[in-house]
Amino acid sequence: MKTKSIFERLNAILLILALLITSSFYSQENKAVKNVVLVHGAFVDGSGWQGVYDVLVKKGYHVSVTQHTLLSFDEDVKAVNRIIDQQDGPCILVGHSYGGAIITTAGNNPKVVGLVYVAAHAPDEGESEADNGKAYPPAYKSIIKGEDGFNYIDPAKFPSDFAGGVPKEKANFMAMSQTPTADVAFHAIIKNPAWKTKPSWYVVAKSDRIINPDLERMYAKRAKSTTIEVDASHCVFMTNPKEVAGLIVDASKISK
Repeated sequence: MKTKSIFERLNAILLILALLITSSFYSQENKAVKNVVLVHGAFVDGSGWQGVYDVLVKKGYHVSVTQHTLLSFDEDVKAVNRIIDQQDGPCILVGHSYGGAIITTAGNNPKVVGLVYVAAHAPDEGESEADNGKAYPPAYKSIIKGEDGFNYIDPAKFPSDFAGGVPKEKANFMAMSQTPTADVAFHAIIKNPAWKTKPSWYVVAKSDRIINPDLERMYAKRAKSTTIEVDASHCVFMTNPKEVAGLIVDASKISK
C-alpha cells in the first residue's frame, strides 16, 4: 500500500510540474504582440503586402493594411494613426520605402511597441527622406516630376527600377496603375523620430535601385535595429514575403 501511495504522490507531482511548464509556455507565447499594421510606400497601394499578409494571418496575427493617399505627409500620418487607433491592443508598425518616414512619426502612437522598416526611410530629427537620398544617391534615373507637383516613375523603367524580381506581367501592371505621389511629401521634415524610443527591425534590400542600400544600412545602424539583408529589389516585401514576415514575427515577440 505504501508503494502505491508513493507512486500516486509522484504522479501527482509530475502532473503539477507538467501543468506549470505548460502554463509557463503559454504565458511566454501570450507575450507576442498579435496586431500588425502594414504601411505602403510611394507610387503603390497596400495590395503589394498580400504575400506578407497571408503568411502572418496563417500564423494567427491580426493584420491591417493602410491605404493612405500620398497627397500629403501629414495627412498620410493621420491616415495611418487612424488604423493604429482601431487596434484592440499593442501593435507592430511596418513601413516600406516612404512608408518608413510615415512610421517614424506615427510610431509615437502609444499603441505602437515596435517598428519594422522594409527597404524604408528612417529619417532623424530635422531630416527629410529627399535630403537623405541626395547624400546617398540611388541608382534609378526614372523619376518624372510633373508640373502639377506630383512625381511618378517612367512606366517603361518601373519594372527594372522599382519592381525587380516581380513577375513581368505583375510589374507591368504596377507600372501602369501606379499612384502619382506629391513631391512635397518626400520633403517633410521629421520631428521626434519614434525609433529613438522604441525598438526597431530593418530589412535591407541589397539590390535596391530606389533607395541606396548603403542608406538603408546607415538607417538601420543608427537606429540600432535588428537587421537582415536580403538579395532583392525595392519590392523585397513582394518578392520575399517569408523573410519579411519572419522579421515581423521576431519583432512581435517582444514583451508587451
